Amino acid sequence: MLGACAGLFRDEPPTDELMAAMAPFGGGMGSSGQICGTLSGALAVIGYTLGKTGVDSRDHKLMWKLSYKMVKRFEEICQEFGGTDCSDIARVDWHDRAAVKEFYKGGPDSNRNNCYQVIRATALALHDLVSEHFPEQKKQDQDNAS
Repeated sequence: MLGACAGLFRDEPPTDELMAAMAPFGGGMGSSGQICGTLSGALAVIGYTLGKTGVDSRDHKLMWKLSYKMVKRFEEICQEFGGTDCSDIARVDWHDRAAVKEFYKGGPDSNRNNCYQVIRATALALHDLVSEHFPEQKKQDQDNAS
């Protein structure tokens, strides 16, 4: 999510170090099945672009508002799965190698499709939040589509 959506706000991509730091959020926080890494990634995009960059700096005034809205939107996106945890969405035991292998094999009946659905909807929701609060980004997107 961070790698794909960071360009909504900034021209430069996240560093390799930042991408590596986000890696353990997959599988629901360290393969624990807890909160979905997609939400963590969406919030990381917001923080990457609007969070303070030093001890003496301040967060952008919209950072907390956008973060809260993203969490609430994510709850709506995940409602059909019964929760926002990875275990609700992916429905895989990350400590069962056979189950993980089956999950990654994919296919039309795979629960991995749930993840794709959540990732796609979250990316669109993040884009909508950016467009709503940063109209110049919406105009730029429209110009690029022409």
